[in-house]
Amino acid sequence: MPPLPLIDLGSIDLNRVLYDQEAIYKINPHRYEMVQLNGVVYQDAGQGLVVGYKDVTAMEFWVRGHIPGRPLMPGVIMIEAAAQLASFYVKILRQDDDRFIGFGGIEETKFRGTVEPGCRLYMVEKLLENCPRRFRCAAQGFVNGQMVFETVIVGMPV
Repeated sequence: MPPLPLIDLGSIDLNRVLYDQEAIYKINPHRYEMVQLNGVVYQDAGQGLVVGYKDVTAMEFWVRGHIPGRPLMPGVIMIEAAAQLASFYVKILRQDDDRFIGFGGIEETKFRGTVEPGCRLYMVEKLLENCPRRFRCAAQGFVNGQMVFETVIVGMPV
């Protein structure tokens, strides 16, 4: 049984983009096929919550080979998308820190569904720990209201 959602996506305006791709480019260095975060639609620094999304297209680099005839977003790419949202959010919170936020690990990961081209993958994250040397975010992914993954993202400045 999946855990409760970190936030009810129905309670926020998913069409109100706070940070679009251009704004994300100013903070996250990812480019070309490694861009896995397309927009941020919600943030609440007081609650430590952020919601972003990845529009999964038929042009993704993995579509041709994973899996021919039935392309499925690899779990590792789902986690990368969550990590990009986590690092973006932490950089917003740590505006005076110009260090790159790197991926430090994942904990307690479970995959609960599939993500296919044509879907919008929403990532919901809650900051659990924000220390100078590392941070941890609980992360959940949703497609059409269904949880497709859950994990804890660990990051650190490098």
